Amino acid sequence: MPEKFTKDEIKIGQEIIEMEIAGLVGLKDSLGQSFVDAIDKLYNTTGKVIVTGMGKSGHIGSKIAATLASTGTPSFFIHPAEASHGDLGMISKNDTVIAISYSGESRELGDIVNFTRRHNIPLISIVSNPESTLAKNSDIVVLLPKSKEACPLGLAPTTSTTQTLALGDAIAMVLLEKKGFSRDEFRDRHPGGKLGQILVKVKDLMHKGDEIPLVKSDSLMSEALLEMTSKGFGCTGIIDEYGKLIGIITDGDLRRKMTADLPAQKVSTVFTPNPKTISEKALGGEALATMNGFGITSLFVTDDKGDLTGIIHVHDCMRAGIV
Repeated sequence: MPEKFTKDEIKIGQEIIEMEIAGLVGLKDSLGQSFVDAIDKLYNTTGKVIVTGMGKSGHIGSKIAATLASTGTPSFFIHPAEASHGDLGMISKNDTVIAISYSGESRELGDIVNFTRRHNIPLISIVSNPESTLAKNSDIVVLLPKSKEACPLGLAPTTSTTQTLALGDAIAMVLLEKKGFSRDEFRDRHPGGKLGQILVKVKDLMHKGDEIPLVKSDSLMSEALLEMTSKGFGCTGIIDEYGKLIGIITDGDLRRKMTADLPAQKVSTVFTPNPKTISEKALGGEALATMNGFGITSLFVTDDKGDLTGIIHVHDCMRAGIV
């Protein structure tokens, strides 16, 4: 029977994290020209970025490829074993390969390395040993600084995989900034889940065309009442002879100004001028915050020129999962 465990679990956990933090500090201080060269090569790659690695390095490589792909750098992961059984055909002459191996001696990477050398495909290696086989056969070598693994046995990849993951994030984020990758492009790659909800634009939620409740400024209130009832937004916009939005009539306006002859009055005597609007390029969350801030349920939407393009209701935001 093993001896009873008597150590402080929290203290051990903190020590492990401290070792990994030390590894990250060492990584930060080690970045140099090879990092810049790798960024330049990836930035100028006209094809895809292929990431590969075996074991734990492969798991980290898969995440790096996913991060690159979602931030503007077309990328995917190839397992070394699958590469040797046909997936080498997924690599083209316009691609760049990133191979990850802490020791630089993973035999399983041999076929991919040989393929890149035979077809003149750029190879970037992430290794800890500059004299390793992988490093010596690479065009660019990004070295991981030697650091103590957080594993008490000194065997399980821990600090080294954390370093590799952080290095991959650094590469992806530098490329993102260098390419001028925008929030719109980011959202296009994350249409589902919470990211999609956070980044959805007003133009993607708004109602357009005949769905917009509108009457002209010389119309009678009877027409405005019918428009409000049929469109169901609890309001109608008032436009001038040029189609410009000049005012709004809401359910609240009707309650405040209700008289027996209201239907026969001109809308110009009832409407509230200068209604609140929002840009179609604004985020849905901004529209919801504006409506909540002013205690209203709808906003008319305009383009860069200030022309009316739609209307958004608080329920549109809620249906999109924006809270």
